Amino acid sequence: MEGLLELVKAINGILWGKVLLFLLVGCGIFFTINLRGIQVRKFGKAFKQAFGGFSLKGEKAGKDGMTSFQSLATAIAAQVGTGNLAGAATAIVSGGPGAIFWMWLSAFFGMATIFAEAVLAQLFKKDVNGQVTGGPAYYLRYGVKSKFLSTLFAVSIIIALGFIGNMVQANSIGTAFKSAFNINPLIVGIVLAVISGFIFIGGIGRIASFTEKLVPIMAAFYIIGGVIILIVMGGKTIDAIRMIFVGAFNPSAVLGGAAGVAVKDAIRYGVARGLFSNEAGMGSTPHAHAVAKVDDPTQQGLVAIVGVFIDTFIVLNITALVIIATGADRIGEKGITVTQKAFETGFGSFGLIFVAVALLFFAFSTIIGWYFFAEANMTYLFGEKSLMPFRVIVLIFIILGTTLQVDLVWELADMFNAIMVIPNVIGLVYLSKKVKDAMNSAESKKII
Repeated sequence: MEGLLELVKAINGILWGKVLLFLLVGCGIFFTINLRGIQVRKFGKAFKQAFGGFSLKGEKAGKDGMTSFQSLATAIAAQVGTGNLAGAATAIVSGGPGAIFWMWLSAFFGMATIFAEAVLAQLFKKDVNGQVTGGPAYYLRYGVKSKFLSTLFAVSIIIALGFIGNMVQANSIGTAFKSAFNINPLIVGIVLAVISGFIFIGGIGRIASFTEKLVPIMAAFYIIGGVIILIVMGGKTIDAIRMIFVGAFNPSAVLGGAAGVAVKDAIRYGVARGLFSNEAGMGSTPHAHAVAKVDDPTQQGLVAIVGVFIDTFIVLNITALVIIATGADRIGEKGITVTQKAFETGFGSFGLIFVAVALLFFAFSTIIGWYFFAEANMTYLFGEKSLMPFRVIVLIFIILGTTLQVDLVWELADMFNAIMVIPNVIGLVYLSKKVKDAMNSAESKKII
């Protein structure tokens, strides 16, 4: 395991070097300029579009797709996972408090990127055997007209999210339940697999029904708990905000000269964990936005912007500020253990239970969302006949994920996330004129 960990770290040193970080942030800057700051200009309209038809008893999703809110809920289910709890902790421990600033920056530009992803997903969605589907594999195949890039993306996302990514989610749930309730992680993995299998078999209708009900409840539960701690911490919360800004450009001023954290570490871990959290540019959430029933593709583009905002600027910020304000990042631990320590400091022993329950909500909903995304690509590559064996393999990986060491699981996730980003960003830039034309057309018709 140690040898494999070192190998994957070496690969990530190349993949997550300056080239890929500039590629991701650069794509966001490009679309921010090209779309004239769409994430700022249409911010209010985006929220109106996303929540205008909100209902916990929304219409049933079917083969013709989901409602706009169901698509958003499915996207947020995938976005708001361990990246918001364990991932934020990993970024702060490895890159210092300043890593959160780079998370914010990448998320701001990522809001423009994800608008483009959702618009293209709508423009190139297909009806396959009576089922609406779409995503990067489709806009790479039919927009860029590259079978190679579409296949590369499809294979990468199946491995990155369906297999490795869901191991990350299961790993964090298993670790949290071990700390809070002393339950064997393997037992947690088996229970997760059984419940996941039930939802997988129900198809798009069951997935949409699950996410639209769970996402609002889990977000409210976590936000309220975090805000209570931040209010109680008082001045330390203000100091935590200061540490984020100072640490972004001068980590040693926050951590001390012996900490060994440089600005490049803050950027590397901030952007990497930020991508893993909000998934802008990664090519995952377009699968949810492709199946939304909207009058114009740009309407779902606005909805996608809201997903990144909720994920990073609300939920992830709660975690980051609680960790820094309570000093949990300085206890010498990693991953979800740091987040648990932060909430334990704020809530006493109840903090362990709070994080375990929150993580169960977050990570389990992500497992469902990521399965849905990977399933779309299995269908694209191999047809519906491949789905049953695929489901079985995913469930096995969920169980295995609870038994692996956290460092290796996170590093593997980073590696495969990086691989799937490359064809997606190529497609986004290549098809950027179609996105801009769609936006201009919608604005001229006052649709957005």
